[in-house]
Amino acid sequence: MVERAGGLDLIQLRTFLAVYRAGSVTAAARLVGLSQPTVTAQLQMLEKCLGRQLFERLPRGVAPTAAAEELAARLAGPMDALEAVAGNATHAARAQPPVRLAGPAEMLAALALPALAPLIARDVRLTVTTGLAEDLLAGLRTGQYDLVVSVIRPRGRTVQAEALMDEEFVLVAAPAVAARIDTRQLLRSDPTALAAVPLLSYATDLPILRRYWRHVFHTRLDAEPAVVAADLRALTALVVAGAGISVLPRYLIAAQLDSGELTALLDPADPPINTAFLARRIGAPALPDVDAVSNALLVAGRGW
Repeated sequence: MVERAGGLDLIQLRTFLAVYRAGSVTAAARLVGLSQPTVTAQLQMLEKCLGRQLFERLPRGVAPTAAAEELAARLAGPMDALEAVAGNATHAARAQPPVRLAGPAEMLAALALPALAPLIARDVRLTVTTGLAEDLLAGLRTGQYDLVVSVIRPRGRTVQAEALMDEEFVLVAAPAVAARIDTRQLLRSDPTALAAVPLLSYATDLPILRRYWRHVFHTRLDAEPAVVAADLRALTALVVAGAGISVLPRYLIAAQLDSGELTALLDPADPPINTAFLARRIGAPALPDVDAVSNALLVAGRGW
């Protein structure tokens, strides 16, 4: 016999909530142990019963409609309580899944992961993925990740984001390279003093360097990079070795600045700043380990 609540099929409601939380039919099918066609059919039957569309189909995943938002808000608490009662006998003995954390490799390695070391000692498990912010946020929306550290502000009603830290960018060179640059000319906001120095960039379009030029020198940077390396740690090593100049986040090069391996070519009163965010999907299942990782990062971020 099919269980119903107020004329609605409880199995369909459970499937709906899984799709809402996962952000995709495919991911939800894995969560509830059903085939993708079965999940699609259950959603269609539920929409027919309600007389309202619940999801908009996107190229990657689905987006909840206002009707889905309303239904999920009513269902989440009772359904989670029901799942807890039904699974109470085995829940205590079942370990929580690893927290799926994603973000830029440099920020995770230098800041986020060391801050989570105490949680690892308390048996919190992590699966860490690195990549570009746009790709990682898309994965967050479709349920691939639990938490994403993003250097761009997340948009959309399915993602909740909190400011994590401000990263300050610094124009740096090795001391031997800095000695060949007319810093007095730089202080007059004249970047032509750098024209003969190789530029080391994160990408071919010099995104960080262009932003620095625009913000500090109030001019457009038209140049070709001597080196392109999509890892700020690699660029740091190249600058320390005297290969050229670059613009790097202060958190990443603080030790080299303190030791004298790197020299800040300028100390502007208003340096370029970028805010990093900690993002999670609205409506995702409440998992204590995910909450613990999120809280630990937000607390640590106040001191970064």
